[in-house]
Amino acid sequence: MAYDLGNPDLDERLRQIVADASENENQDIIAELLTTVLKLHRDGATRGDLKLINTAVKEMRYSNLVFSRHEEPKVTIYGSARLKEGDPDYQLTASFASLMAEHGWGVITGAGPGIMEAGNRGAGVDNSYGVNIRLPFEAKPNDYLSGDRTVNFKYFFTRKLGFVKESHAFVIMPGGFGTLDEAFELLTLIQTGKSDLHPIVLLEAEETEYWGPVMRFIEDTQLAKGLISESDLSLFFHTNDAQQACDHILEFYTNYHSQRYSSGRLILRLRQAPTAEDLRALNEEFSDIVVEGEIESTPPTQAEIEDEDALDCERISFVFDRRHFGRLRQLIDRLNESAGLPETTKIPQPMREEQVERAW
Repeated sequence: MAYDLGNPDLDERLRQIVADASENENQDIIAELLTTVLKLHRDGATRGDLKLINTAVKEMRYSNLVFSRHEEPKVTIYGSARLKEGDPDYQLTASFASLMAEHGWGVITGAGPGIMEAGNRGAGVDNSYGVNIRLPFEAKPNDYLSGDRTVNFKYFFTRKLGFVKESHAFVIMPGGFGTLDEAFELLTLIQTGKSDLHPIVLLEAEETEYWGPVMRFIEDTQLAKGLISESDLSLFFHTNDAQQACDHILEFYTNYHSQRYSSGRLILRLRQAPTAEDLRALNEEFSDIVVEGEIESTPPTQAEIEDEDALDCERISFVFDRRHFGRLRQLIDRLNESAGLPETTKIPQPMREEQVERAW
């Protein structure tokens, strides 16, 4: 069904405006965006609602522009704004960020003080990005960010989208309400398939004892009551060591490259597909998440060929139940076990295209 204004003359004029403004392959989506705006106008939306939507779209547009200029993989670091330079978690954050920068990764933080400052400080200005939130008490980005790599947000929800959309990995340091909110929202997005799988590290200094009580609650209450699955514990990794955190992220992309759904099948793109013997073992171990048929080595689909999507990768595919993403993470870990750690990480830009069969 066409998404339009229901007025042939207006719809044609709108399409012509889009065509006159720029030549690109996304004119249909631009026309729909403008149609939505005019529908809001027609609906008589309040000035307050229009301001909210207008600001959100402008923030997302500018964030896209900033990050589109930089293609290296990026890790987001979450954590408290209140921890000072001498705090062991501040020092651990800086050490971790420095390691990631040495491997060619960019580091995204919330641009503020504390853990955020430590992350940008450790990575250095040339490897740092900030998604700043405008607050009465934290209005200025830290000193380790350049203006052309910083985005200022009015709304938390657009800022949180910026974190998730632009990152290939996530590290969560000790923090307050906001840090826990970001941690559990991130886990929820991955657990439900609303986001592709990414490595998530819960990192803290040894003397902190921050994540221990959280993990005990997850295991002794949520898991014990059947509110989550045991395999969901595979969605995150806990450590006190910056090098282990760095290695965990790099190892996730040792063999695994990316994923895509096509014709009802989940396609995992790999540097090297498993052997026939390895495939038999995978089918035996992970039969519980295969709805029908088997895990098979497959060539690129027609949709991938048309999109020129990761055509240099090998592939396996299967009909995934789209429910047990912790088990899917375990499958990816198996695929990575036999591959050596690469010197550099070559992975696609996150959320490069909105594909028809994505889970969301």
